Amino acid sequence: MAVQPEGTPCWADAMFADIEGAKSFYGDVLGWTFGESWPEFGDYTQAYVDGKAAAAVSPPMPGTEGAPSSWCLYLASQDAAATAAKVREHGGEVLVEPMEVGQFGTMALARDPGGAVFGIWQANAHEGFETEMGTPGGYCWGEVFTRDAKAVDTFYPAVFPYTSRKFDDESMDFAMFDVQGQTVIGRMVMDKDFPPDLPSYLNLYFAVPDCDAAVAKATERGGVLRFGPVDSPFGRFAAITDPQGAAFSVIDVTTTEGEMPATSPVT
Repeated sequence: MAVQPEGTPCWADAMFADIEGAKSFYGDVLGWTFGESWPEFGDYTQAYVDGKAAAAVSPPMPGTEGAPSSWCLYLASQDAAATAAKVREHGGEVLVEPMEVGQFGTMALARDPGGAVFGIWQANAHEGFETEMGTPGGYCWGEVFTRDAKAVDTFYPAVFPYTSRKFDDESMDFAMFDVQGQTVIGRMVMDKDFPPDLPSYLNLYFAVPDCDAAVAKATERGGVLRFGPVDSPFGRFAAITDPQGAAFSVIDVTTTEGEMPATSPVT
């Protein structure tokens, strides 16, 4: 897969205290297999679907052993340092300064003004996801869950070359960010249904061939069902927390219900 346009989700990873437990869980739920770990990069280990890179897992970095597990979605950048500068300029925070990761590329971590953490990836040898959108086991979609929609809706199009659209139905405050005419990421407001102590975050959706079967497998393995399964025009999906506390969603894009919602550009 070629390097993705600026601002496109291009990679995902997570740190787990029990790395073998994480590999076993996601292997069962998403059908992942795993390559050899890279000791020179903190035992970073890639996950594969039919031989194609889908995501990665690793143990906590020294000094972060007590941090909760969470998935991180990386957005493509042609110049990680320039993107980090824009993050600061527009009210975000750079948590990890741009750093080269061997011959693979340059990464950084940032936090948007609403509190959601995301990654920045300037590709070199490692271009990102090799799985196609909607392929079972592969990344499918991402949404910024936030309590500060106004700040977030201003921030992301200032940092990345996004144009914005919103649902015409005002009963749901949902925005979408497009790059080169393609919708690449969404923004959802966290309402009263979200636990008040849950911070803003970027939620990842992984595609599955059967949402209900994936939920059953996840809960059998110690995951917690947080929402769904529910049908939508985009697919049947559910939100899950894995046994180590990392939130993610699964979606079957082949099972849809209802009409696609009407949207209008944000001017």
